[in-house]
Amino acid sequence: MDIQFTEEQELLRSSVQRLLRDQYDFEARRKIVASEEGFSRTRWKAFTELGLLAAPFSEDAGGLGGGPLSTMIVMQEFGRHLVVEPFVETVVLAGSLIEQLGTSEQKQGIIPGIIDGSRIWALAWTERASRFDFANVATKARREGGDYVLSGEKTMVMAAPWADHLIVSARTAGDNRDRGGVSLFVVDRHAAGVNLQSFKTIDGRRAAEISLREVRGQLLGAEGEGVAALETCRDRAIGALCAEVVGAIGELNAATLDYSKTRKQFGTTIGSFQVLQHRMVDMFIAHQEALSLMQHLNLSLDAGDSGLSRLASGAKSKIGYAGKFVADQAVQLHGGMGMTDELNVGHYFKRISSINIQFGDPAFHVLRYAQLDAAA
Repeated sequence: MDIQFTEEQELLRSSVQRLLRDQYDFEARRKIVASEEGFSRTRWKAFTELGLLAAPFSEDAGGLGGGPLSTMIVMQEFGRHLVVEPFVETVVLAGSLIEQLGTSEQKQGIIPGIIDGSRIWALAWTERASRFDFANVATKARREGGDYVLSGEKTMVMAAPWADHLIVSARTAGDNRDRGGVSLFVVDRHAAGVNLQSFKTIDGRRAAEISLREVRGQLLGAEGEGVAALETCRDRAIGALCAEVVGAIGELNAATLDYSKTRKQFGTTIGSFQVLQHRMVDMFIAHQEALSLMQHLNLSLDAGDSGLSRLASGAKSKIGYAGKFVADQAVQLHGGMGMTDELNVGHYFKRISSINIQFGDPAFHVLRYAQLDAAA
């Protein structure tokens, strides 16, 4: 599959490529990750000025109407440069949930702050026992006046240390694992009763364990229908993350090919060894298959096709395995230096490994694909 981009989409892609080439090379990225805050507000502002945060939103919401295809373009370039700024968390996850579920007042009050870069968001849904199950929620919410009061624990909340606000899943009815009774709430990250234990992740980002103690939150969407909303959101997130993996795979292949042309062993370049040529061909094929599947998924997301969840699980699994294969081969072919901090290859390996467990690892999505296929 080869998408024929429109003139506007080509302009977006070339603009992102130029910005990242000029401002986000590997050394700049290393400095950003090593900084106290762990991401660059200067780069975030540059993304805002380029319109990247507005691109996926509909024109009715104040965005540029680019939808999933604009997200795909941005995330593929972000994958090539290992961008750490919370685009997925703020725009793809929180932004899409607010646009999908929010009241007119909520949309008007929240989305402009996302588009202009002044507000960063994170989605807090994972719990210690939840695995990848949106319905396995122990955090509780009870109604009190016009608001709700939340108590519970959330784990591994990506970008939470940077966030101004959170979208939190909590149970308003039913027992643990019941699909009904899970609701979503907007919570001020700095509100009384919200406690964070922040930490660095293996891919250089920041996450947090969050404790909620009698925290006031505002309902987002209909009460008790949070699981379905999160499942739809997961499909969009998978489309974005798969694009990021494809971008990273492309860079790993290019770096490995360049290295094979210069590294000598037994008096000749390692790229001349037939067995290594075969391995790099396999890496190239894995990248092309992942690229086609990623484009197919995002085209389907843009068109609102039926069976999206099944396609998303298939893509997450196939591209996850492809990413792991290419990352493993790239590290091995670079030898011991493949995992050194000074070389970008190991950083791509870590990022792909992290993406593989977000919203379900490849094994989880193989099983989910089979279950959805059987139910179809």
